[in-house]
Amino acid sequence: MKIIVTGGAGFIGSNLVYGLNKRGFDHITIVDNLSNAAKHLNLNRLKFLDYINKNDFLQQLEQFNDYDIIFHQGACSSTVEQDGKYMMDNNYTYSKKLLKFALNNKINFIYASSAATYGHGKNGFKEERASEYPLNIYGFSKFAFDNYVRRLTNNFSKKELSQVVGLRYFNVYGPQENHKGRMASVIYHFYHQAAKEGKISVFEGSDNYLRDFIWVEDAVDVNLFFLENLEKSGIFNCGSGEARSFQKLAELVQSQFPESSIAPIPFPQDLEDTYQTFTKADLNNLRNAGYKTEFTSLEKGVSQYLNLLQTENGFLPEL
Repeated sequence: MKIIVTGGAGFIGSNLVYGLNKRGFDHITIVDNLSNAAKHLNLNRLKFLDYINKNDFLQQLEQFNDYDIIFHQGACSSTVEQDGKYMMDNNYTYSKKLLKFALNNKINFIYASSAATYGHGKNGFKEERASEYPLNIYGFSKFAFDNYVRRLTNNFSKKELSQVVGLRYFNVYGPQENHKGRMASVIYHFYHQAAKEGKISVFEGSDNYLRDFIWVEDAVDVNLFFLENLEKSGIFNCGSGEARSFQKLAELVQSQFPESSIAPIPFPQDLEDTYQTFTKADLNNLRNAGYKTEFTSLEKGVSQYLNLLQTENGFLPEL
């Protein structure tokens, strides 16, 4: 099988390539942007055929018309990015071009959407228009592409259409996120705060801020489920289905550093209007599609991640 993974040097993308390697796939072309050269560390232990810059890839698309599937994980994932043109060019326009190429060449297409499409989630977290109201330009870029997918695929009959799957990632955590800076998971930040400063900083009221945290191996497994079930298409939530507090996360990290303390800090004013204080994936559509695997508990996932942070500096071990 010939596979393309955009964003393959990124967090979820590199974990996905690792998961594909573990299942025997290595005819993989990785598409990414290594302007942040530190991202190369995410590629060191992966098996892949080729690497190509994301802009060169778009110009050379027709060379890849015999590939079987595109895992489109590449995007600007910064929830605080304010340049709307940059965000839409990267996350919307680029994605549209890839989708059209995939459909025209009967290439299956699995892409990364986001729970940011739901905003505050006042109408729940179900994959339907009534629940969607993004709060920032990142969420809007994903929302816009999801709706483009809905409109475009409605024009094709089931027989004519290759697989198109959108996965709305909730708060994914795990190895290979060292390059993400402020956008790395709070677990990553809590670990380094505890190890270096002996103090974990949490926003005031963090026991009331609850998110759906999903271990990255589970997110990869959902992708691979759809690879194994190419007849299934649609937009699906990719979360654990549980909401846990940031305070609990801090306590789980603190348990590995008994001498550390947890210290509340003021909530940043620049996040007040765009911060999701609660998320919880509705898994009905995913379960109805046939995905029955239980998700890793927060306690187990955090323990595994902390071990990798301590033993592998937060990177994946050798295959």
